[in-house]
Amino acid sequence: MTTALGVRPPSGGWTTDDLETLPEDGLRRELLDGVLLVSPTPTTAHQVIAARLMVALEQTCPPDLQATQRVEVRISSRQSFIPDVLVTTDAAARRNPQHFRPHEVVLAVEIVSPTSQSMDRITKPALYAAAEIPYFWSVETDDGIAVHTMKIDPLAEVYRPSGTFGDMIDVAEPWAIKIPISVLTPRHL
Repeated sequence: MTTALGVRPPSGGWTTDDLETLPEDGLRRELLDGVLLVSPTPTTAHQVIAARLMVALEQTCPPDLQATQRVEVRISSRQSFIPDVLVTTDAAARRNPQHFRPHEVVLAVEIVSPTSQSMDRITKPALYAAAEIPYFWSVETDDGIAVHTMKIDPLAEVYRPSGTFGDMIDVAEPWAIKIPISVLTPRHL
């Protein structure tokens, strides 16, 4: 049975198997504890920042890693998210998957959007850390671009801040990365 907005949710909640039955219509669908989250199309500025960051990471990453964007990370059968940018192991990327497992992801990046601030700043980082993804970056765009880098504290399963960058991303881990923020900035910002 369908509702005014589409398909009726399964009685036990959504699973990643259910995601595979939904149409390929360009919508971003994620799962949080079996609840289907559908996000609006990102803004042009959001997409430009994500694309430029992905290219900058791909150009500098070592051969055993690969940068990509908007590929699903399945944390469990009832939790699945799509980072804006992610870096995975090259072995995992060679499978050309439609989704990755958390142990295949080295870095997840979320560009904070007005319609998903709580998800991007709180929920996703907490769940990525619990899934033991080693590095997380949050990109804020409210007043220019600022990149907040974090590294997992594996004992506490939380991210600890490792830097905030407004002019140049300059980190030693997960590899030596230097990216001028101006490279990420859309021309119209």
